[in-house]
Amino acid sequence: MHPHIVFLTPMAQPTIEVIRGLTPPHYTISFAKTNDQAEHLELVHQAEVIMAAGTFVTDQMIRQAPRLKMIQKWGIGVDKIDLEAARRAGVTVAITAGATSIPVSEHTLMLILATSRRLPLAHRSLQEGKWIAAELRTVCAKLDGKTVGLFGFGNIARFVAKRLSGFNVNLITHSRTRLDPATEKEFNVRHVDFDTLLAQSDILSLHAPLTEQTKHLFNAQTFNKMKRGAMLINTARGELIHEGDLIDALRSGQLSSAGLDTFEGEPPRADHPLLHMDQVVATPHSAGGVYDNVPHIVGHMFRNIELFFNKQPLDAADIIVAQPG
Repeated sequence: MHPHIVFLTPMAQPTIEVIRGLTPPHYTISFAKTNDQAEHLELVHQAEVIMAAGTFVTDQMIRQAPRLKMIQKWGIGVDKIDLEAARRAGVTVAITAGATSIPVSEHTLMLILATSRRLPLAHRSLQEGKWIAAELRTVCAKLDGKTVGLFGFGNIARFVAKRLSGFNVNLITHSRTRLDPATEKEFNVRHVDFDTLLAQSDILSLHAPLTEQTKHLFNAQTFNKMKRGAMLINTARGELIHEGDLIDALRSGQLSSAGLDTFEGEPPRADHPLLHMDQVVATPHSAGGVYDNVPHIVGHMFRNIELFFNKQPLDAADIIVAQPG
């Protein structure tokens, strides 16, 4: 058997070459060139495996792939995969747990610092021939001594906590599962209830999956419970935030600033208000996208695929929809 893999998310050519180089010799692989649904539906028709990063894998797509046995996600977010359709079709869905935790945690720290110091505004002012050092002093803030709240405390948030350990910050977190005392001590973090997280955080960083419970959880009501002038950081999913309410909170000064790697609609339109605010630092859902991590994550994906076709168990942390039988 020579399983055929379809990689649905368009990738830059250097990344494609790395993927091809790591593809086991007994597999064939095709790559989508666009995000066009018609192209994707044609490609998946002969696929035993779909690999995808930020691409939707829909019910229609799964129904039109009669040979499909596995969907392997690049990263951990499965909100764009129709999991119920996969279950109905007997298709296994797996992720790469932990494979992007380090780069996303580094990106989170970068957003915190760049937002605190208004880095894009400072750079753009110099390009425009302006010297605004005095003005920047009135809107920039140090990280030292701040309370940083982490909403969610999975792998990424734990790496963020480690990276913040040298900045003399007070770390608090709220997650679905109450942390045990040993974990709190290891990461020098204190577990609090949700309202306390909102009320005490000078900087609030989001690290939770998108679910029915978390969609638009950060809205006008929650923003009004935060410290006036707090900062919001999001490297999780854009839909955690009600963007209209965030824009209002930034304009009113209820929130001082935001660092955003994800958006409700991706890509956001060029005239999106959040992209034209001096107090917002925005990146194109690229927190996990570092070239020197590509072999690590691609190797993880192919190990899962090999284990699956050899009828060997995958790591439990990687299984989202279990193999039938």
